[in-house]
Amino acid sequence: MKNNNVKLVLSFLTGAAIGTGLGILFAPNKGSETREKIKLTVTEATHEISDRLKHAKEELTKTANEKKIAFEKKLDATLSNMSYKAEDIITSLEAKLEDLKKKNARLQK
Repeated sequence: MKNNNVKLVLSFLTGAAIGTGLGILFAPNKGSETREKIKLTVTEATHEISDRLKHAKEELTKTANEKKIAFEKKLDATLSNMSYKAEDIITSLEAKLEDLKKKNARLQK
């Protein structure tokens, strides 16, 4: 979802920069003024796109870190649960082994 928003913003900014550039080209100014305006517009658009990309990268990094932490918590909980289950199984097997030892001792008498 965020990726689509980033694409939408970048598309809008690119379109705005192109539209501004075309508007400047057709404006009734001297060539040197037009070139200066184009240069300024391109510089501003470049900075804007760079800022947007930086923000998008920060958001993606933040989201990835949040997902990583959530995954690690779930993994720890699962492993802990499995550990308790293993303890229960071992306790149950030890009890059955003890019963078998008692039965075997009675049979040998």
